[in-house]
Amino acid sequence: MGLKVIGANFGRTATMSLKQGLEILGFEKCYHMSEVVVHPEHIELWLEAWRGKDIWKTIFTGYQAAVDWPAAAFWPQLMHAYPEAKIVLSIRDADEWFESAVNTIFRSMDGNLLPQDESLRNRIEMLKEIIVDGTFDGDLKDRGRCIKIYKENIERCRSEVPSYRLIEFDASLGWEPLCRGLGCRIPQQPYPHVNKASEFAHRWRNQKDPSK
Repeated sequence: MGLKVIGANFGRTATMSLKQGLEILGFEKCYHMSEVVVHPEHIELWLEAWRGKDIWKTIFTGYQAAVDWPAAAFWPQLMHAYPEAKIVLSIRDADEWFESAVNTIFRSMDGNLLPQDESLRNRIEMLKEIIVDGTFDGDLKDRGRCIKIYKENIERCRSEVPSYRLIEFDASLGWEPLCRGLGCRIPQQPYPHVNKASEFAHRWRNQKDPSK
């Protein structure tokens, strides 16, 4: 099957809404961090990918799209592994992104708060290696540096992805720009807006079914 859509920006850029939107448009299924919750066996695969192993056919079997971390940390590799895929760059104001991230994802990856649950602990340790250390050089508290890295990722994507493959998407604008870029008809139902900061902790710690 292979990926047809790849998300290139960080978590907390409305990636859960994008996941649901892509699935409504027919891109079944869409990989998201929520998939790791129900597939803890993927944790070791992502670590193998971080160490340079090609695991894409294994981890993305049955998926047509991938957004959010950890996949978003690998968008340059995925772009070349799936040369026909569109690259969706989800855009959010940098300051808003940091405020959301620091109160959700970053807090959940605090190494001093590792939970007793083995699966959750392993997930956090995987994200620490790929995101905390690999993307943010081990420091999630330096606001200026985190925002700089966030902006650099956006500019790198704009620079390296051919214009005919790149879709810049602001979720606040709804379906139209996404559907135009993907060549899809606009659904009658509203564009989804889910996984607000207030909902994040429940999804992160307790969710068994990522569709809910």
